[in-house]
Amino acid sequence: MQSEVVLMAMLFSNKYLIPLLLLVATLGNVLGSAINWYIGRHIDQYSHRRWFPCKKEKLDKTRAIYLRHGRWVLVLSWMPIVGDPLTIIAGFMREPLWSFLLIVTFAKGLRYLVIAAIATT
Repeated sequence: MQSEVVLMAMLFSNKYLIPLLLLVATLGNVLGSAINWYIGRHIDQYSHRRWFPCKKEKLDKTRAIYLRHGRWVLVLSWMPIVGDPLTIIAGFMREPLWSFLLIVTFAKGLRYLVIAAIATT
């Protein structure tokens, strides 16, 4: 929620162009999600290690949930707490980068647009 607080403060200051703030906030958040996707894409190589935080059963369950709901579950990537793990799971599930970026950019951009609308009304 830190990015939302910073964005709200900058919006309230009336010193910045709103579209530029929304662009920077969205791109920064999407970049963080892309890093999560990359981590998820390569995390499977460590799943056999003793220190790995998820057991095979948990990974299998996660895989089944993602396959059941499909890539559109990434629309929820805007949500605090849930969003970051979803972006890691998408990488783990080999979601193509182009579709990942498209859906996540839409979701996170919409979140910041709603925040800006609330802050400026």
